[in-house]
Amino acid sequence: MVDSERLLAAYRAARLDLLARRVPAGHWEGELSSSALSTATAVSALALVRRYSRGATPQADEDEERISQLILRGIDWLADAQNADGGWGDTDKSLSNIATTLLVRAAFQLTCVPAAHADLIERADACIAAQGGIAGLRRRYGKDKTFAVPILTNCALAGLVSWHEVSPLPFELACFPQAWFRFLRLPVVSYAIPALVAIGQARYFHRKPRNPLARAIRSLSVDKSLRVLEQMQPASGGFLEATPLTSFVVMSLASIGQDRHPVVRRGIQFLMASARPDGSWPIDTNLATWVTTLSINALAAEKRVPGSKVPGSRLSEPAEEATELGEIGERCIEWLLDCQVRQVHPYTGAAPGGWGWSDLSGSVPDADDTPGALLALAALRPTIHDGRVVERIEAAASLGVGWLLDLQNSDGGWPTFCRGWAKLPFDRSGADLTAHALRALKAWQASPRFAAAVGRGFAYLEREQRADGSWIPLWFGNQHHPKEENPVYGTARVLLAYGDFGRLASPPAQAALSWLAARQNADGGWGGSLTWKNGRAGGKSSVEETALAVEALLAAADARELQGPIERGLAWLVEAVEGGRHGETSPLGFYFAKLWYYESLYPLIFTVAAVGRAVASRAGRSVPLEIAAAWKAVPTANACRATDSCPTTLR
Repeated sequence: MVDSERLLAAYRAARLDLLARRVPAGHWEGELSSSALSTATAVSALALVRRYSRGATPQADEDEERISQLILRGIDWLADAQNADGGWGDTDKSLSNIATTLLVRAAFQLTCVPAAHADLIERADACIAAQGGIAGLRRRYGKDKTFAVPILTNCALAGLVSWHEVSPLPFELACFPQAWFRFLRLPVVSYAIPALVAIGQARYFHRKPRNPLARAIRSLSVDKSLRVLEQMQPASGGFLEATPLTSFVVMSLASIGQDRHPVVRRGIQFLMASARPDGSWPIDTNLATWVTTLSINALAAEKRVPGSKVPGSRLSEPAEEATELGEIGERCIEWLLDCQVRQVHPYTGAAPGGWGWSDLSGSVPDADDTPGALLALAALRPTIHDGRVVERIEAAASLGVGWLLDLQNSDGGWPTFCRGWAKLPFDRSGADLTAHALRALKAWQASPRFAAAVGRGFAYLEREQRADGSWIPLWFGNQHHPKEENPVYGTARVLLAYGDFGRLASPPAQAALSWLAARQNADGGWGGSLTWKNGRAGGKSSVEETALAVEALLAAADARELQGPIERGLAWLVEAVEGGRHGETSPLGFYFAKLWYYESLYPLIFTVAAVGRAVASRAGRSVPLEIAAAWKAVPTANACRATDSCPTTLR
């Protein structure tokens, strides 16, 4: 066993590091990785805006100079980010892929900026050819046109491919009522309607259909579908706060003479505002709501320790938990409540009650962030002593629970954004989403619909479990896995739901626990593998996946056969904290359509959750709170960087 003092010391260090990453307002914003894919699409969009600009506007001169600077800096950043094989991955830690490499190649073609490194273009072309070119791109995405068509559109605008290679998108379907979208069998996922409209119009104008009826219908739909697009655009100008989606909309509309359209102008302002000083763009602005709720739930992870000697439920023991979470609740509860969407959302038509991933206007309520917020509110509620705030918490939770229940699909699972969109991969129900939703319902379990929804949810999970005992998540992956899947993440997340409901003795949970324990790497960690053989990982482990696996196994810590894997995993995590490696990131996340990212807070959050649960499990009670009094003295991220008082990983 890992020495208990070392374990507690590691927990203290990791928790202080996480607390120090708060912004002055008291919540967390995190930092997403810079993305070659985002940078390439932004550069292409700005280059096409400059090329197709039809004359001066009030801010034209100022914008022109700024756009030129951003293009040059972006191209320089991309040149330095090229991988040894000549291609580009989505992040600086990602393997090269055909999608990103094609987009970067198009950016260089559109800007006509001389390559800063010898043979850059030749090496990129060789990498594209080695990955199968256009055919390889189509193999990567299959029937889903959500990303393949935008990439080919970008390449066509750069003159790298013929418009014949770009599938037409039925932008006229966006003119139908939003509630009809799931019945229209659209060729893109629910959250890509802006791409359907803008790219569909670009394809229509650059290569009009031969059928006169199709030409007439689409011609009559141009203005109305643009009005739909304008209504969907958030105040920030960024669709989903995402650089790639916004860039595809901007470049497509600019190329057909719509450079002065409000959608394009707001999109340009978003791209200029979201550029980073080093010349890059991230995949999204931030995941503030998501990482804040993950952090709160990680700091309260021990409240779900099985076999705790503390009598009663976690909400009936306010003294210690109020001390632990009270300072966070006091500082960010209002912010978290304000993040709840209180009106029908213009982007997806979602009813009021959900939470999105950010407090920014481009965020959209979904079935992962809403459960995270509900779990965080359940953890914070006993720390709040103002009766009016408690009433607001309970009202918000009631609305959020109702929102989740209404989103449940007919198959019993939960989708990301919209009920009933099951045609394409990122619209279907997901095991990770369903498990998260079930845990949130368990935390509040006030609705009379609770029991039926839970039964259907677990039935869905049992059907989705693979023969080997694992589950595959929808929104997270492992780039070294043959199918870019991440069964460690999916299985760990589902097991936490089984643990919350006391179902770990069930056959599905037992099979999953056995699978997870058997997938431990030789070094004691999980994931991050460089090789996969016979379904088992090997190579360098990642902080994120190791912590997730350990936390899930700890839910069944009484099982004797799991003690070895748990202790080896804890030893790996403790050594990572002691060596200052618990902040090391891995490309773990999918944004959509296999767009990779990593988030600076993920390893810290997951480490705190796992090690905190281990400390509580050892103690048989809530996590010792000797350092609770020091929380208020922990500097915020902005202040910390200017002092010597920060935890080691922030110095």
